[in-house]
Amino acid sequence: MLLQRISRAEVLVRLAICLSGAIVLLILLRGWTEPLPFREGFVMPRGIVARIPFEKPDVERTRAAQSRAAAQVRVVYSQDKSPVVRLRDGLKNRAAEIAAADTLAAVSRDAWLEFAPESAEALEAIPIQANAATTQEPPVAPEPPGDPADEIAEGKEPASAEEPSDKETTAEKLPPKIVVAAEEVFQKFRAQLDTKGKQLEFDKAIDRAFADVEKVGVLEKIQHGIDEGSQTEIDVHPLGNSGEMARVQVADALLGEAKVQLKARLEEELGTGAFADRVFKWIEPKLSGSLEIDRDSTANAKTDAIQKTSQQYVRYAAGDLLAGAGTPITTDDLVLLRREHDEFVRQQEARQRAGRAAAMFGLFVAMFTLAGFYIHLHHREVLDDLGHVATLLGLAVAAVVLCMFAAGDAWRAEILPLLVFAMTVAIAYDEDLSLLLSAEVALVVVVGLGRGLADYVTLVAAAAAMIFWMGRIRSRSKLIYVGLWAGAVVLATQIGAHLLEERPLDMQLLYEASRTGVWTLLAGFLMTGLLPFIERSFGVLTDLSLLEVGDIAHPLLQELVRRAPGTYNHSINVASIGEAAAEAIGARGLLVRVGAYFHDIGKMLKPAYFVENQGQQANRHESLVPAMSTLIIIAHVKEGVELARQYNLPQPLVDLIVEHHGTTLVEYFYRRATERSQADPNAADVDEQTYRYPGPKPTTRESAVMMIADAVESASRALTEPTPARIASLVHELAMKRLLDGQFDACGLTLEELDLIEQSLVKSLTAVYHGRVKYPDQRTA
Repeated sequence: MLLQRISRAEVLVRLAICLSGAIVLLILLRGWTEPLPFREGFVMPRGIVARIPFEKPDVERTRAAQSRAAAQVRVVYSQDKSPVVRLRDGLKNRAAEIAAADTLAAVSRDAWLEFAPESAEALEAIPIQANAATTQEPPVAPEPPGDPADEIAEGKEPASAEEPSDKETTAEKLPPKIVVAAEEVFQKFRAQLDTKGKQLEFDKAIDRAFADVEKVGVLEKIQHGIDEGSQTEIDVHPLGNSGEMARVQVADALLGEAKVQLKARLEEELGTGAFADRVFKWIEPKLSGSLEIDRDSTANAKTDAIQKTSQQYVRYAAGDLLAGAGTPITTDDLVLLRREHDEFVRQQEARQRAGRAAAMFGLFVAMFTLAGFYIHLHHREVLDDLGHVATLLGLAVAAVVLCMFAAGDAWRAEILPLLVFAMTVAIAYDEDLSLLLSAEVALVVVVGLGRGLADYVTLVAAAAAMIFWMGRIRSRSKLIYVGLWAGAVVLATQIGAHLLEERPLDMQLLYEASRTGVWTLLAGFLMTGLLPFIERSFGVLTDLSLLEVGDIAHPLLQELVRRAPGTYNHSINVASIGEAAAEAIGARGLLVRVGAYFHDIGKMLKPAYFVENQGQQANRHESLVPAMSTLIIIAHVKEGVELARQYNLPQPLVDLIVEHHGTTLVEYFYRRATERSQADPNAADVDEQTYRYPGPKPTTRESAVMMIADAVESASRALTEPTPARIASLVHELAMKRLLDGQFDACGLTLEELDLIEQSLVKSLTAVYHGRVKYPDQRTA
């Protein structure tokens, strides 16, 4: 039998939904791994020791190693070879220029002075030849001396033939041997370059001599400090190509040493002597630095060295003390405990993980089974609706996820989502169901976080206090006060539960308990803001919303007063007696009262067709056939539903409007139709269904109460002498008629509750029609 029920399609769908929920929870909670059961600030009654050997990163030693590695990084310089190349090529060009001049007089004065600065005086003696060689103009013959008389006539002083020019005077004053010696020096230098072959060999020798300078570079001065890197070695890369790096000794690259090495290379290539010395004299003042510090590449090199530095560790053996007893867990302790926990989880075998996952999955299945049986026994309508099942499961999974997220060290507010979940289920469904599901969600959260019994007791106590004190929400401050009182309960519960676990009563415990109490109070504030959205989402109506809707200033009620005052008065009376009857059986009296205000709003569209609004006017039904009158009477239900939806009345009130007549018979017009049919032999039989309301029948106890209250209030007006006995008889008759007509089949109303309703209605109507003392001088109006 059980197997047949389970194998039904609708049952299998619900089982599949629950199975999916269990799998989702297993994945979200990582059910195959054990959670870390410690948190910062928690005081352990006993010390915590390592279960396995493990290593913990040593930050200080690692930083020291990284600093040493960074200090050993050579500073990077970039080399711009272009100054050295230009210097080398310039030397070759000067040498070619000198080789092209046959005599000292034919060479450029500036070009030769760069090689032989001591020849400056000798070059002054031959300015004309030098200029001629420089300008390459043909020699000009000297003009004959002019006639002195002519010069005097032209206003010039006659030039004496014996007076030489300044340059000639300098040449005459300069000893001839100096000029001859300068010419000999020039010719010796030129002899090294006077052929194309010699010039080619000179160029090659210069290339070889400059090779080391081009490779190493020239450093005019060290551009980094002692604390920035080595002072003896640097790394050099060509400008724009940091990937080609070479190590260079600082001593070899400094300008002074570079000149010494370059001179040595020149002597090696050109031979020792005047020629090599004069070539070096040309180079020496022009050689400058080609290395510039590259701070970006240096920083990158240090970063790479730091990243490549191995992590330093502190090793712990199994049994080593990780956290002492009676002292709060600090941030460093928590890091150490987490490291040990991660290593323990990593070393677990697959068999152990599978076993834990199976245990967690079994826990979820057991909880779903318990909840399923409870809902099946006490809330069958929830289980029959697949949407309700999916909604409850979705809310539970969402609550677990939010609790896990809020449980971080920054918040530790796992109680907040749990309480919101508990209040939501209590408002949308039932308080007992909310308590059961909240206890299950709290269990999942505690297991998922690795917490203990004290935390579970605290969470369940908070949820229970919230649920039981919520009751009927008739004011906006109700949930805030509920949060306040529940917070006090949570504070005391958390302190007591942890004291039972041998935790000392210290400021840390008081702080944690106070923080939990504050989160509980905040849950009340949060729920106050969420209440309208929950009501709309789940189609429920709290007493607070009912009081707002039931305001006498509501536009529909104001219109009802204006158009159909008799119907309005009838609705007020039904609301009064119906509320008391509903309270008598534990139903929502406020819902019946507010629903009664609106149950006959459809009558305002044709008020004159209803007896309570006719007054002294003639009965309009006298001119209509019974079938037409029935249609008008029945239509007030449909028209009332349309008005309710037009004015956005909550769905529970719309349900009361549409159900308050059920499928009852419009007896008055049915009897008239029957009498006419019996009086006319040719008339067709009267179809009873034509004279019944379309329904549906009442589906809630509140709808059933209002059906009876509506019928009793209307019928009691026809009593000539409304004595208590007659009222009781009338109430019982109307209630039994509807019971036997099957109107209460869908609302779950019991006979005991029906009897309580009758008693309440009789009591209320008796109070309305109670007798009064007639005074001697009182006359009948």
